[in-house]
Amino acid sequence: MRNNELINLGFLTYSELRNELTRQISISDVSVLNEIDRKRYDLCRLNYQRTTRLEKTFIPEDETIQIFSLIDKIQTWVVITETWCGDSAQNIPVIAKLARLSDKINLKFVLRELNPEFMNTYLTNGARSIPKLIAFDDNEKEIFSWGPRPEAAQKIYADLKSTGLEKSFINKELHFWYGRNRGKEVEREMKELIEKILSASTVKL
Repeated sequence: MRNNELINLGFLTYSELRNELTRQISISDVSVLNEIDRKRYDLCRLNYQRTTRLEKTFIPEDETIQIFSLIDKIQTWVVITETWCGDSAQNIPVIAKLARLSDKINLKFVLRELNPEFMNTYLTNGARSIPKLIAFDDNEKEIFSWGPRPEAAQKIYADLKSTGLEKSFINKELHFWYGRNRGKEVEREMKELIEKILSASTVKL
């Protein structure tokens, strides 16, 4: 691991992360919120809907289930995220379901704002983009990283950003794509990463 020890991070389970999201939208009177907090409240409410939808609709393909069943060594997946992040809401439920396909995968979450040094170790083109998944072996050696979004979505984001469009429009187009894709690109990329690890392990043997 680069300049960090996993044990020093404040981990959350997926259930704890979901509970935190639920807590943040369980406000009886939103009128007491300032402008910044109201914006985050609205984002969290949207993310709750996105997360709930994916939890109900995403089903891994048989091939993916088979590939994950071949994992024979412990992996720790650490995801850097925040409850207000739209990309996290569109990707993390899929990652969580995939992680549950193998009892060798330990899935953990850390909040970006509470772990700035860890986040700064895993920047994307110099930016603190989330979600960011980093996988470690049982010796805390990094074996792969992924994020902040599938390659197809990242291309849409980069292409639209290069035209100078407003962020709100870019986000709208991104979430249209997420809605159509239904987590399948995340699944495909995760499956390919696991296949590479399995293949490398076979070669070493």
